[in-house]
Amino acid sequence: MRERHAFQDVRRVREFEAFVAGAAGRLLHTATLLTAEAPADNPRARRLLTLALAHTYAGWDRLRGEDPYDHARQYLATRFAREAWHHHGGPGRSRPHPDSPLAVLGPQERLILVVRLYEGVAEEQTAALLGLPLERVRTICDRATATLLHPPRGPAPAAVGAGAAAS
Repeated sequence: MRERHAFQDVRRVREFEAFVAGAAGRLLHTATLLTAEAPADNPRARRLLTLALAHTYAGWDRLRGEDPYDHARQYLATRFAREAWHHHGGPGRSRPHPDSPLAVLGPQERLILVVRLYEGVAEEQTAALLGLPLERVRTICDRATATLLHPPRGPAPAAVGAGAAAS
């Protein structure tokens, strides 16, 4: 009996290691997009990934046919949503990296855009995952996409030599 449990534990660890080897890179990229950190300096994204993988491993035996990637992605998204929406701008929260293409978006816009477009999750599933109405998810995704395609302009440059012409 003890040998059987040991064999099952070894098999479980190997299955999880294989999952991590195949999925961790993409999940880290997803987390980095969510946090809008620089890819080389992404401590919040790495923390999110670690928590998502730990949660997935803890429930590994209960997945029973569920996709472990989907399970980890759902946890990653809901954990980001909870942290971003409840602590946005609070002490110790880092701002998006200015070079991130998603830095112009707010946390909710980033979350919905990344889940919908980068991860390819359907609107209905995204709405259910985040507990938002379908129309709200559609509106936020459309607005975020428009913002990325047509970023807000900065202030107009100051006129050079305007004071000299008046003299």
